[in-house]
Amino acid sequence: MLAVTFVLYQALNLYWWIVIASAILSWLYAFNIVNPGNPFVDAIGRFLWQMTEPVYRRIRRFMPDLGGIDLSPLVVLFAIMFLQYFIVVYVDPAIMRAGV
Repeated sequence: MLAVTFVLYQALNLYWWIVIASAILSWLYAFNIVNPGNPFVDAIGRFLWQMTEPVYRRIRRFMPDLGGIDLSPLVVLFAIMFLQYFIVVYVDPAIMRAGV
């Protein structure tokens, strides 16, 4: 059972880095540092958008409009941190005590 929580923890860790990469790439697009016409950059951007946009869209429905500032990646990162903390502090010890 600890293997399941380990895989879940690592999946959350991977998604953490995908959110970070998506935020960095959006800034690089905004400041014209990278060329979105480049096929490689476009492929990476589309992949990151497809991985993050469904989660962001759900969060944006409940967030107030702050102009040009999108706080949904920050909310996702906080949620990931909370879930990882919950796994490490509560789930893993409970599994160890149960002997599963």
